[in-house]
Amino acid sequence: MPERAIVLVAHGTDNAGGRRTVQLLTEAVARALPSTRVVDAYVDVQHPKVGVVVESLVAEGLSVVVVPLLLSTGYHVQVDIADAVSPHAAATAAPALGPHPLLAQLQRDRLIDAGAEPGDAVVLAAAGSSRPEATTATGLAATYLQQVWRGPVTVGFGSAATPSVVQAVAQARRDGATRVAVAAYLLGEGQFHDRLYDAGADAVTAPLGNDERIVQIALQRADEAADAYGFGRFSQ
Repeated sequence: MPERAIVLVAHGTDNAGGRRTVQLLTEAVARALPSTRVVDAYVDVQHPKVGVVVESLVAEGLSVVVVPLLLSTGYHVQVDIADAVSPHAAATAAPALGPHPLLAQLQRDRLIDAGAEPGDAVVLAAAGSSRPEATTATGLAATYLQQVWRGPVTVGFGSAATPSVVQAVAQARRDGATRVAVAAYLLGEGQFHDRLYDAGADAVTAPLGNDERIVQIALQRADEAADAYGFGRFSQ
């Protein structure tokens, strides 16, 4: 019987494709760690909620590491997930998946798949947060993408921060870009990704999705958090 558990926490969505992405990522992490209980949880829209899941696993006697399937820090990491683990001595939380160089490599591949060409201006499109830490993290994600993309990279947000994706695309054209691509800094399909097609870009990438690099980062985050908390790494 497993003595430890990983809880992969996503935002939650009504979109079937977005839900499927989280399911596939959860299954992939579980395959990589067959002696560990791996389950999904959510902070909004879907159930079960992260607090309920953590409390249940701790009650079973398991040590729990929560890994956000979120691309940057913000309210859900700093409040929802923190509140879920803080009452329990046997639970801890890892940082968000991003920013991370592997995510930039994945975005580059998505850009090529979407028909973007070297030299095209790119707007990294993030969901957005009112927390300045999240905006800073998104800026670092854009820096990582700039390191692997031969063309200017700027940032646009879906809500709560500026500039918007529409504004960022328009600014790239004013700055002289003949072609602009939007690189979705999103894990799965959903309402925000759908809106990117109305931003006026020449190409829009698919979400990051179920990719082995996402799994790799999730496993890395879990190991680092478990090791720091004294649980021992999962990949021993």
